[in-house]
Amino acid sequence: MCATSGRRTESGALPLGYSRGVKHSPLTEIRERIEAREADWRAGAVVYQVFVDRFAPSADLDAKRGLYAAPRTLRAWHETPEKGSFVESAGVWSHEIDFWGGDLASVRGRLGHLNEIGADVLYLNPVHLAYTNHKYDASDYLEVSPEYGSRADLRLLVGDAHSRGLKVMLDGVFNHVGRRHHAFQAALGDEHSPYRSWFFIGSQYPNGYRGWADVANLPDLHVERDEVREHLWNGSESAVRSYLRDGVDGWRLDVASDLGPHFLRELTQAAHHERPGSWVVGEIWNTPAGWDRALDGILNMNARMTIIDFCRANADGATTASRLHDMIEDAGIEFILRCWTTLENHDTDRLAHLVPDEGARRVAHTLQATLPGSPNLYYGQELGMSAAADPYNRAPMRWDLVHDGHPEWVFMRGLYAARRELRALSKGDIVFLRGRKLLSFLRTTDHVFDTALVACNMEDHEVEETISVRDGRIMAGTVFKDALAFDRPDAMQAHVHMGFVTLKLPPRSARVFRMVMPPAGQHSPYKRMG
Repeated sequence: MCATSGRRTESGALPLGYSRGVKHSPLTEIRERIEAREADWRAGAVVYQVFVDRFAPSADLDAKRGLYAAPRTLRAWHETPEKGSFVESAGVWSHEIDFWGGDLASVRGRLGHLNEIGADVLYLNPVHLAYTNHKYDASDYLEVSPEYGSRADLRLLVGDAHSRGLKVMLDGVFNHVGRRHHAFQAALGDEHSPYRSWFFIGSQYPNGYRGWADVANLPDLHVERDEVREHLWNGSESAVRSYLRDGVDGWRLDVASDLGPHFLRELTQAAHHERPGSWVVGEIWNTPAGWDRALDGILNMNARMTIIDFCRANADGATTASRLHDMIEDAGIEFILRCWTTLENHDTDRLAHLVPDEGARRVAHTLQATLPGSPNLYYGQELGMSAAADPYNRAPMRWDLVHDGHPEWVFMRGLYAARRELRALSKGDIVFLRGRKLLSFLRTTDHVFDTALVACNMEDHEVEETISVRDGRIMAGTVFKDALAFDRPDAMQAHVHMGFVTLKLPPRSARVFRMVMPPAGQHSPYKRMG
């Protein structure tokens, strides 16, 4: 099985019998495909997600204390979130208005951490003016919440990020606003208000107006109205376009499926018109197939379920390979490369909570880093932070764990260093290998020495299997070596014989192998292989 650019081929790798220099030869086709991906910063980018209030302590906390007046609460950094009670006077739950004081300036001070983990993109949970700590209840899209700073502070953050080679993406919450939004307040207070048409107001709704999931604090926007879309994304001064002019590189869209494909396509086109090459990714809890007609990518929760099922022993290697193959085949690898492979975020249990076994968790991390797609790391995931879903998964960042004595941090840095070095892992095609218990695949490009071999064993015992490598360019005698321990004499190796490779993996483990190039001056079966 293989997946290439949306169509099935025999192996997904370079076919035998090609002719060098012939226009439209298989080699030329593969090379052009890989070069196009390399020119697209979105394809296979590593995305690091930050919940601004919880990522780094503010240096100006004393000056900001007045912003957290009751019923809001300002917590100490060492405290952890707890589910609270409903606050009638505020119309929200108490844990929604517990704050830890992080801001855009404190994020700026920690951008070096993103470089250490090998991130390409900083993605911020919502920063616009809103009452709660999570900011999914916008009061004004065009202002930044004062707890976080100002639009000038956001521009400074974007500038610093760009200087470090990082792109910046914002969270767009355009299906609904917060109850405190000025337009909603005007619409409720005056039936003749021009903002009345922006909302669904009437006695047929439980709260007197339609809200997202019937939540009173989240009134739905009437995006079918031209004037609403002009404010959100179509107008030159709209939220989407004005932040892109500020230097932001793209948008992640909250509850994107609620906006529907037609309006998502319109929003994406508006973003591309304002900033060509910007990235619009939708929160779609579904299989990715078909969403390329509306978005640049989606939050790939389908891949998340597939990986976690495998790592919790709910699906074997063969079943998992079949699921992943079908997902990539159906959606097309070009789209999948721009989808975010997510294992945890602000809405889910932390990975370490779902997969407490360290070995199994490393398998999950490895698959997130090596399968086609853009790994979406949630702050603290690289440290093994563990918690159940909201609000527990939004605890303050554990900076005390960022040191070379912490095994998860050391492993994750090594994994993403290998990903940076191996071009195929971010930009390559994929060929699934047919094992019985092992899940294994190749990532390939137009250059055979780029080839990476990934193998995972989720059995409770050591597994040894001999598997066809399914790529005729990989010659007999080729040695693959553990990329995360490449310079160590005891690094695990795998040898190719007549198109087969024998893999022996310990229980609940994964390996990323890279090809060993023959030493200069020695005979090489690759001497005339391009």
